[in-house]
Amino acid sequence: MFGRHITLFRLFGFEVKLDASWVLLAILVSWALATGYFPAQLPGRSGALYWSVGVLGAAGLFSSIIFHEMCHSLVARMYGLPIRGITLFIFGGVAEMEDEPGSPKVEFLMAIAGPISSYVLALGFFIASSLAGGNDVPSPVSALFGYLALINAMLATFNLVPAFPLDGGRVLRAALWHWKGDMRWATRHASRIGSAFGIGFVVLGVLAALQGDIAGGLWIAIIGLFLNGAAGSSYTQLRTRQALEGQPVHRFMTRDLVTVPPNMSLQELVDDYVYVSGHDIYPVVDENGVLGTIGLRQIKQIPQPQWQDVQVRAVMSPCSQDNMIDANADAVLAISRMQRGDNSRLLVVNRGKLEGIVALKDILRLLALKLELETLE
Repeated sequence: MFGRHITLFRLFGFEVKLDASWVLLAILVSWALATGYFPAQLPGRSGALYWSVGVLGAAGLFSSIIFHEMCHSLVARMYGLPIRGITLFIFGGVAEMEDEPGSPKVEFLMAIAGPISSYVLALGFFIASSLAGGNDVPSPVSALFGYLALINAMLATFNLVPAFPLDGGRVLRAALWHWKGDMRWATRHASRIGSAFGIGFVVLGVLAALQGDIAGGLWIAIIGLFLNGAAGSSYTQLRTRQALEGQPVHRFMTRDLVTVPPNMSLQELVDDYVYVSGHDIYPVVDENGVLGTIGLRQIKQIPQPQWQDVQVRAVMSPCSQDNMIDANADAVLAISRMQRGDNSRLLVVNRGKLEGIVALKDILRLLALKLELETLE
């Protein structure tokens, strides 16, 4: 779903990240507020004031989305669901779950927490706007609070649309799951409904554009395309998880390893290993055990004329949870760890001893076979 992102801060143990696409949204929101919304609410004021309040409005929206997603995450943590973090992107924000809810009740409570939190914020900002407002002419503070009340109410209402994977769609999935007792069946039907809503948004967007609202219509259509794609990918992710659950990593790993010593120069590594074996990553091992990994990515960071003078230990990636996994761990965990660490291979260890390397392509090969041969609809 996301491209490049930066980590902003940690809150209650959750890492809050910002996708590059959010920058575009922040600029668009600030511009729309400074040139349209606040001039209508506060006529006759200076451009500097409009832009100041516009930027504050965008920051308030930013904070409101974090609060919304944080409430999802806190409820998930309460029921033992691991959350990698919260990422803000152009369509809002998402709490990145590493697992699916264990029951319809957990799904419902986690999903509904977001809209309820946004409605609570909307009420709070509405009260603050009323208290800050003047008798005749609204003040910038009251106008700002009024906007934040409106945008939080809209955020909560939109998220309650029963279009999976929006919050309302997750509430729908919880209801279907409770009714049938089958999570996969509920996810499949909730995803289809979400796709239908997505297509409906696209149609509405096209109609709006044809009637002259090109910018608004285009935005609605883009949201529809996003919903349609997200609904389908959410069901695919569930099928993937269920196909790989219980499959230990050692089933996929390569046991015949080519290891390198830490005191070898990069030039020797390239000439004697990379150009001979053709692998793009190697475990770094000494007499005490495995130290880390060295791959093409690390080698390319060093200018080629310096390869002879730089040792493997200087540029290798040390062993960590991002590049290692237990031999008996689920393949689902391996894929999650690969995504989190941006690695396509992991060192496989058993009681601290290096056993092999597992590659994403090997896991995906089995996944493709299982999805083709087994009935997972």
